[in-house]
Amino acid sequence: MGFLDKFKKGLKKTAQLMRTDIRDLFKGGGRLVDDVFCEEWYEIFIRTDMGVEASQELVDDIRTNFRARVVEMQAVLDRIKEKLKVLLAQPEEPIRFAPEGPTVIMVAGVNGCGKTTTIAKLARMFQEEGKNVVLGAADTFRAAAVEQLTIWANRLGAEIVTGPPGSDPASVAHRALAQAIANQADVCIVDTAGRLQTQQGLMQQLTKIHRVLGKQIPEAPHEVLLVLDATTGQNGISQARHFTDAVKCTGLVLAKLDGTAKGGVVVAIRKQVGLPVKYVGVGEKAEDLALFDAESFVDALFEDMAANE
Repeated sequence: MGFLDKFKKGLKKTAQLMRTDIRDLFKGGGRLVDDVFCEEWYEIFIRTDMGVEASQELVDDIRTNFRARVVEMQAVLDRIKEKLKVLLAQPEEPIRFAPEGPTVIMVAGVNGCGKTTTIAKLARMFQEEGKNVVLGAADTFRAAAVEQLTIWANRLGAEIVTGPPGSDPASVAHRALAQAIANQADVCIVDTAGRLQTQQGLMQQLTKIHRVLGKQIPEAPHEVLLVLDATTGQNGISQARHFTDAVKCTGLVLAKLDGTAKGGVVVAIRKQVGLPVKYVGVGEKAEDLALFDAESFVDALFEDMAANE
């Protein structure tokens, strides 16, 4: 499945919502671009969770380019797509691999965000690239989390390091990286306990794990990926800010994109947080992970829009 097809799958609900709303805008044919028209577009953008700032910027662009003109749907869509691709543009750097030794990836996120499944998807992706992967199950607070990650590891044929329930998560992370070094593994992915961004004690524990990994390999962790649940919408922005303060997040993975009609949250996150969206989860299977690509994302969001005019 190519980039565009994966994004079409992930954005199906969002695209359906937009398609219905946009068709209603133009059901009488061409439209005069006035304040009412612009307000209707603003409401569409807000419903997909693009956020106030990005939505207003898109509306201002429509107003500037088409004001007082009668426009057809395709002309406006082309302009919106062009503007969105600019808003979503980011450096194309999926994972910063270590020049030698294992690349260490620390994964964080709140409870229920899809973190464990995302780790499995990342491990599978690296394996397909011919890399050996060691997983560290440093979420020692929930036995179910360790069990779930162990099941994925066995399914994928990846090594996993675990610890007793309630043991020091930083110790598990340390042992996982030590094993990755000893076995000359290419990648070590460390899971961490799901936590709310407001739980200061647990956030400090994340900082400790980050510090322990850095003592073993000076540049580690090479990536700190924050998994956000796309269905939580704007709350993801607050999560991104707090987690970045604690552990210097390097990028985001947007999980469960296929489960929401608010896929526009990607735009809000890029606009307000600035962290690159590295991957998006577009389904529950191990292969349902897509490298984020602004062109494919926007094209999928407006796929077949004109055909349904």
